[in-house]
Amino acid sequence: MAEDKGEKIPMLESKESDANDSLNVTADTAEDSPLTSNEVMQSQTNGGGKQVSADTPKNVEEEEEEDADVQDKRPSGRNMFFKDGKKRIDYILAWSTEGKPEKLAHSQEARAVFEENLEQEGLKLEKDEKEGEEVHFLKVHAPYEVLTRYAEILKVRMPVKKTPIKAVSTRLWDTMTNITKKVFTPFQLDEEVVKPIKRRFNVAYSRDKEYLFDIPDDREKYFDHATRSRIVNFILRRKSFSKAKEKAYSFGINKMIADGHYTDAFPLHEGHWKPGSADNDRKLLFDYWANWRNCFKIQPLDHVRAYFGEKIAIYFAWLGFYMQMLIPASIIGLIVFIYGCVISGNSYPANEVCDKSKNFTMCPLCDFQCPYWKLSAACSHARASRIFDNNATVFFAIFMSFWGTLFLEFWKRKEAALQFKWDLTDFVTEEQPPRPEFLAKLEHITTYKEHPITGIKEPHLPFWRRRFPIYLMSWTAMLFLAFLAIVAVVGVIAYRISTLAALQVLTRNTPVTNSTFIASTAEVIYQNASLVTTVTAACINLLIIVILNIIYNRLAFWLTDMECLRTQKEYDDSITLKLFSLQFVNYYSSIIYIAFFKGRMVGRPGKYATLFGGRQEECEAGGCLIELCIQLAIIMTGKQLIVNNIVEILIPKIIKWIKRKIWPETKEQKMSRSPWEKDYRLQPAETTSLFYEYLEMILQFGFLTLFVAAFPLGPLFALINNILEIRFDAVKFTTQLRRPMAERVPDIGVWYSVLYGISRIAIISNAFIIALTSDFIPRLVYTMAYSPDGTLKGYVNQTLAVFNTSDFDEAHRPVFEGSDIVESCRYRDFRNPPDSDDPYEYSQMYWHVLAARFAFVVVFENVIVVITGLIAWLIPDVPAKLKLHIRREAYMSNEIIIKTELLRAKGETVGEEDIEKIIEDESQRYKTNDFGSMELVHRKSASPEAAENNVV
Repeated sequence: MAEDKGEKIPMLESKESDANDSLNVTADTAEDSPLTSNEVMQSQTNGGGKQVSADTPKNVEEEEEEDADVQDKRPSGRNMFFKDGKKRIDYILAWSTEGKPEKLAHSQEARAVFEENLEQEGLKLEKDEKEGEEVHFLKVHAPYEVLTRYAEILKVRMPVKKTPIKAVSTRLWDTMTNITKKVFTPFQLDEEVVKPIKRRFNVAYSRDKEYLFDIPDDREKYFDHATRSRIVNFILRRKSFSKAKEKAYSFGINKMIADGHYTDAFPLHEGHWKPGSADNDRKLLFDYWANWRNCFKIQPLDHVRAYFGEKIAIYFAWLGFYMQMLIPASIIGLIVFIYGCVISGNSYPANEVCDKSKNFTMCPLCDFQCPYWKLSAACSHARASRIFDNNATVFFAIFMSFWGTLFLEFWKRKEAALQFKWDLTDFVTEEQPPRPEFLAKLEHITTYKEHPITGIKEPHLPFWRRRFPIYLMSWTAMLFLAFLAIVAVVGVIAYRISTLAALQVLTRNTPVTNSTFIASTAEVIYQNASLVTTVTAACINLLIIVILNIIYNRLAFWLTDMECLRTQKEYDDSITLKLFSLQFVNYYSSIIYIAFFKGRMVGRPGKYATLFGGRQEECEAGGCLIELCIQLAIIMTGKQLIVNNIVEILIPKIIKWIKRKIWPETKEQKMSRSPWEKDYRLQPAETTSLFYEYLEMILQFGFLTLFVAAFPLGPLFALINNILEIRFDAVKFTTQLRRPMAERVPDIGVWYSVLYGISRIAIISNAFIIALTSDFIPRLVYTMAYSPDGTLKGYVNQTLAVFNTSDFDEAHRPVFEGSDIVESCRYRDFRNPPDSDDPYEYSQMYWHVLAARFAFVVVFENVIVVITGLIAWLIPDVPAKLKLHIRREAYMSNEIIIKTELLRAKGETVGEEDIEKIIEDESQRYKTNDFGSMELVHRKSASPEAAENNVV
C-alpha cells in the first residue's frame, strides 16, 4: 500500500500493455501532462496558486536584511545562493575554529591547499566566517562547464529533446486497470498537489552531442539538485589537501573530515518543512509523505528519489513493497487465528484436559517439594494452545513458505522496473578510494603497494603476518559474544525452572486463612503458574536482548575497525555480517531452544535427565507451541513496536529538550541563523543510517518466516509496525537529519542474499516446528491408527504414560504430606505402563509418531523446495516486455546518434527540426498488434519488395 504509484513505462508507439508484466506501474495518471523530474523538483505550487521556482535568484540586499525564518516563509523560499544572488549553493563544508593552535594552523594549511585545488577544477567558493562563531562555512558552487565535464565522465543520463518512446495505452486490460484504479483511489495522493514525475527518454550525456539534449535557456537549471550535489561530491572525494608527494593518499573530503580539517560536508535542504514555510521540495515530502495523515497513502517514490537519491528511494520502495506483500499474509494469518479461537472450545483434547471427571493426577514438576497436580489445572493453557496448534497452522506454514518465495521473486521484478525507470539498468559501481580510517591507521606503515586499478601507492598490510592474526582475534571474539547470548538463554531457563517450582511450593504452603482474597489469589497463581513463568521469562529475555544489542553494536564496530579494511564497501559488508550474525543469535537463540530442544530429552519420572544437577524443562500439558507463541509475541512486538520506537522517537525528543534547557537561545539568535547553520545543527546523515533500518526489517522477516507456524498473527503485527516505520523513517530523513548526498545504487545489495538465505532456512524451520513442537503429527497418527472411531476422543489418555509412585528412588521421592497416598501418576510421553513386559520403555506409538514426524519433514521440505524453485523459475527476474523495451531503447538511442552524426559528417547543418524528424521517424517504426505485442512495421531497405511492402 505504501508503494510508488508510478506512471506507465513508455513504449514505442504502443496502444496496449500486459497487466502482468510486473513493471509495478499502474494505469495512466491524469490526462494533464505530468511534469518531469527537473520541473517538479524545481518548482511547486504556492498556497495562492502561484508557481514559485526554488532556483529563482533573490535580491541580495533584501536577503541580508531579512532573518532566516522570514526567508523560509517568503514565497521565494530560503537563500540557496552566493551573495551575488546568481550562483546556487551545491555543497556546504564546515570547520571548527576551536582547538590547539598547532592543530588549527595545520588544518588551515590543509584547507587552503584543498580549496586551491577545487578552484583549479573550476568550482566557485565563498566563505561565511562570522566573528565570534565557533563554526565557519564554505559554500561550493559548480558552474555549468564543470557539471557538463563530469556528467560526461560519470556517464550521467540526461533527457533528449523529444521522447521517441510513447506510453502504452491498454485495450486488453482496460477493465482490470479501471477496477484497480477505483480500488486504489483512496490510497493515492492528489495529483494536482503532488504532480507525477514523468520518465523521459535519457541517453548518456556527451558535450559533443549537446544538440540532442533538452537544455533550457538558463543552463544552470539543466541539472537537478541531486545530480549537482553528486557531481560536486565526486570532485570533493578526489582532490588532494597536501602538496607533499609522499602523502599521495592525503586526498578527499572524507579523509579531511576524519583528520579534523573539516567537521562535515553536506548539501543543503531546499527549504524548511514546518507549516507556514514557503513551498519547497522538502516541505512537499513532509506534508504528503512523512505526515501522519498520509500514513495510508501511496509513497511518492519518484519525489523521494529526486530529493534524496536512489539509495534511499530504493530502501523506501523495498519497505513499501514488503508492506504490501504483508497484507495478504496478515489476512490469512488473522483468519487462521480466528479459526483457532472458534475450534478451541470444541476441541476433544482440550475438553478432555478440562474435564475434572477424568481425574488425571500428574507427576510432580520438580523433585522433593512439588506436589502432584490435576491435569484440569492446565485447562486454560490447553485451550490457548489449541488456538495456535491446529490443522490450519500447517496450511499457514505452507502458505508462508510460498509467500517468502513470491515476495523475493516479485521484488526482483519490481526492482528491475525501478532500475529502468530511474536509469540504473547499466549502473557501474565507481572504484572506491581507501577509507580515511584505513589510511590514518596505516600512516606509520613503511610498506607500500601499488593499487592495480588506480596505480596509487597505498600502505600495505601483509596478510599472514598482520591481517590473519587480526581476523583470527576478531572472529574468536565473535564466537565468544555469540556464546554470551547462549549463556543468557541458559540463565533464563534456570529462572523458569526455579520460578515454576517456587510458585508451586508457594501455593501449596499458603496458610489456611479465612481471607477469600488470599485463597483466590493462591488459586489463580497455582492455575497460571506456567503462564506467569513464561511471560516474565520472555520479558527478562527481551531486556537481556536489548542490553546485548548495545554491547554487540559497539564491539562489532570496534572489531571491524581493527581489521583495517580498505574500502567502505568492504567495511560495510564486514559489519553487516558481524552484526547480523550476532543479532541472529541474540534474537533467535531462546526461540530456537523452545521450538526444537525444550522437552525433548527430559527423561521420565524416577529417571529424569539432569543438567548441572537439576531437571531439564518439560513442555506443559498443552505442549510447547503456546510458550513459543508467547516468546515470539513478546520479543517481536516488544522489540519493534516498543523498544525501536522509543529509540527512534522518544530519545531524540528528550535529547533535543535537554539541549534546549542546557543551551537556551533567544528568538533573535534562532532567527539570525543562515540556512546552512540551521542544517548544520541537524543530526549528520551517517552511512549507517540505512544499515540499521535494513537490519531491523530483515530480523522481522526472520521472525515471520522462520517461526510463523507458531505465531500466525506475526504478519499482522509486522504490518502495523511497518506502517509506523515508514512514517518514522520519513520524518527522520526530512526533519531530523542533514540532507544526505544523493547516492546511486541499483539494488538493496547484500540484504537480498540474506533474505534469500532466511527464506530457505524457513522451510526447514517450519517443517520441524510442525513435526516436533506442535501436536499435529501425534494427533494425525492417533486418528489414523489408534482411534476406534477416527476422532480425537481418548487422545489425551493415549498421550499420558502411567508411572507407579513406588518406583521413585529415595533421592527423588516427593516428601510433602499426603504424597504417600498417591499410587500412580501420569506424565506426557509415549511409554509402556509399569506392568508391561518392558516397563517405561518407549511404546509402539512413540516409534510410529517418530517415523511420521521425520517422514513429514522430508516430504514437506522437498515438496516446498521443488514448488518454490519452480515458482522462481517460472517468474523471470526481469519481465520479458521490459527486457525487450530496454534493448529497444538502447538501439534507438544509437540509431538517432548515428543518423545525426552522419548528416553532420556530410557537412549538412543539423537543426532542431532535423533532429526531431529523425526521432519521429524512429518512433513510427513500431506498432501494436491485436495481441498487445510490438511489431517493426517500417524500415528502409535496399530491397524494392521490402520497401514496397513496408515490412522487414
